[in-house]
Amino acid sequence: MNGMIFAAGLGTRLRPLTNDRPKALVELKGKTLLERVIERMREVQVERLVINIHHFADQVELFL
Repeated sequence: MNGMIFAAGLGTRLRPLTNDRPKALVELKGKTLLERVIERMREVQVERLVINIHHFADQVELFL
């Protein structure tokens, strides 16, 4: 199964948490939101994953 994560938004509703990072990298209980979504996709056997990035794209690339 293929999956896609849309992580390109500006995260304006989570400001000031997103002033220096993308919403996907905001942490909740020690894990980033992106990490949580990737883990969930693994649980449902997503084999190929595409992540759409834009805002602070370099940070997401480094995280991955």
